[in-house]
Amino acid sequence: MEKILTAKELSQYLKLSESTIYKLASTGEIPAFKVGDSWRFELEEIQKMIKDSKKRGRQKDPPKNAESR
Repeated sequence: MEKILTAKELSQYLKLSESTIYKLASTGEIPAFKVGDSWRFELEEIQKMIKDSKKRGRQKDPPKNAESR
């Protein structure tokens, strides 16, 4: 069974403010869904988002040499 978090629980997990969590959810920057007026977050989806973000960070182009010939 999937672990579902509230905005408050997710803010503690990610060490962000609740207002930041609400902003990220409303803009679609983090995976979320609404139950009535309340935002909810699947822990597995949040963890996947973090792993994907780390992978993208490692795949950045290496710095180019100052000398190009």
